[in-house]
Amino acid sequence: MPTPINERKLANAIRVLSFDAVQKANSGHPGAPMGMADIAEVLWRKFLKHNPADPQWHNRDRFVLSNGHGSMLIYSLLHLSGYDVSVDDLKGFRQLHSKTPGHPELGYTPGIETTTGPLGQGIANAVGFAIAEKTLAAQFNRDGHNIVDHHTYAFLGDGCLMEGISHEVCSLAGTLGLGKLVFFYDDNGISIDGDVEGWFTDDTQARFEAYGWQVIKVDGHDTDEITKATEQAIAETAKPSLIICKTTIGAGSPNKQGLAASHGAPLGDDEIVLTRDALAWTHAPFELDDEIYEAWDAKAKGDVQQKNWDADFEAYKKAYPGLASELLRRLNGELPADFESQAQAYIQQTQEQGGDVASRKASQNAINTLQPLLPELLGGSADLAGSNLTLFKGAKGIEKDADGNYIYYGVREFGMTAIANGIALHGGFIPYVATFLMFMEYARNAVRMGALMKQRVIHVYTHDSIGLGEDGPTHQPVEQLTSLRTTPNLRTWRPCDATESASAWVEAIKSEHNPSALIFSRQSLPHQARDAEQVANINKGGYLLAKEQSELQAIIIATGSEVGLAMEAYETLSANGVGVRVVSMPCAEIFVEQDASYREAVLPANIRARVAVEAAHVDYWYKFVGLDSKVIGINTYGESAPAEELYKEFGITTDAVVDAVNSLV
Repeated sequence: MPTPINERKLANAIRVLSFDAVQKANSGHPGAPMGMADIAEVLWRKFLKHNPADPQWHNRDRFVLSNGHGSMLIYSLLHLSGYDVSVDDLKGFRQLHSKTPGHPELGYTPGIETTTGPLGQGIANAVGFAIAEKTLAAQFNRDGHNIVDHHTYAFLGDGCLMEGISHEVCSLAGTLGLGKLVFFYDDNGISIDGDVEGWFTDDTQARFEAYGWQVIKVDGHDTDEITKATEQAIAETAKPSLIICKTTIGAGSPNKQGLAASHGAPLGDDEIVLTRDALAWTHAPFELDDEIYEAWDAKAKGDVQQKNWDADFEAYKKAYPGLASELLRRLNGELPADFESQAQAYIQQTQEQGGDVASRKASQNAINTLQPLLPELLGGSADLAGSNLTLFKGAKGIEKDADGNYIYYGVREFGMTAIANGIALHGGFIPYVATFLMFMEYARNAVRMGALMKQRVIHVYTHDSIGLGEDGPTHQPVEQLTSLRTTPNLRTWRPCDATESASAWVEAIKSEHNPSALIFSRQSLPHQARDAEQVANINKGGYLLAKEQSELQAIIIATGSEVGLAMEAYETLSANGVGVRVVSMPCAEIFVEQDASYREAVLPANIRARVAVEAAHVDYWYKFVGLDSKVIGINTYGESAPAEELYKEFGITTDAVVDAVNSLV
């Protein structure tokens, strides 16, 4: 059945705003917004639960534009629906500091739920949203009180489905039965290089049915079909749904629709004139009828929906005051009032107890202590829980218990990390995920995206160096620490014992606007003596662990497992009359944020004899020691052998540190 003219006109408003903005910017992607306009009109006007006046309303539906290059689609939708996105904002598309950057960016534009652009990650974020909604609902909803009750919708294209991450996360979504997750696939058969039949011939329907999804096929330009399919998707509560929408890219453009020419470049002034004629659109660029705005305006409907929820929440609060208070605390991202005092008590306890322990085990001990204080911790590992030591007492997998607190991600490092970003974005949880440090590489772009979005995600990476041992160089990280440390807004911790491990966990939990990478050893590490001031200074990222016994001549900087080597070298050097101090630097990024006086107190500028020691790539440490000092580390790949033999083989030894200091003083 052909789409009624009024609905087509409303969809055409998206088309003209999109190609006008792209043309004005002389940059962008008009094809996807034009091709998906009819789908967007149906979803946003008939189904999406949201309030433009309060974009952060907790029980709103989440919408993700995974094919983020089509950003003018969502900017047009936000503008038309009544969000604080003006015509001038649309005219500023892709310009410096505008609300409408080239790809949707969290924090720039009200109504944007996640940053998208790297294809496939948006759908992974959407899976994270859906997991968070389902788990939070199971934890807090009670009979007659469905306080957490919303859907997650995502738009995606051919490119998203070609990316490997789509398999990882969609497979898991099917296994978990995420019935409130609905994807609209823009099946237009075109990517940047042209007709995808040359490189993408998957049977997408069979693929998703094999994952355990409901799959529905529609004409993506027929509003009746799209409407019925969306209703069918919402009615299916046991499976996620994929609606395959057969569309024409650049729909409405007489000479460029259906062609790659409309994908990633402006239509051009001449083609825009022809397109306006084809759409029977007589208005000047960026001008719309009042009736179009009235038909699109979602503020009144959203206000009613939110007020109805507010009333429901008041009833819930009366029936379950404790649960209501706890839910709001978690949704607002607040830590319990007594968390800080209890956390500091635990850190002090680890110092007093002492004992040599692998830092991965110290990490597990920290989780066991902190998780009861923080029910919002939602852990997970990429099939390595027994090695990463991420399971805690009382861990319940969400695949069996919807109200659980642990996710068995399977071997899906990239998908796991991008899902965790979505969980954090949703609110109500602090997610942590885990794998071997080496396999951070699979997840690298999702780690970066979490840092870009300033999300509180905790990355647990164990088996942190050649200390991994017999598994060999394929599993032994060398350059990964440097990669993580040079990632803006990410805090990378490499603790040396149980006390530093506990501190790292506490600081990661408190870092509301920073993801953290916690790097832990396979092998046992010696406990270090500290006074109260030293314990307190751990959270400054670097601190004086061992003070010089005579006039200061040299400084040893170390992290993690190599702090033990540094301390052994310190004892030898001090006994020989060398004035040397040891600085433990578990988090260099935090250390450099300290005031100049503190940094000078720890690393006096006049002491140029410096040695850094870490079983990782040497290059990172020259910023702290200077080119005229030395770094004991590794700049090649490892070998397969017991850890103790490998440290000797690569010259990361106490004697090497002693010799390096002696050569400088």
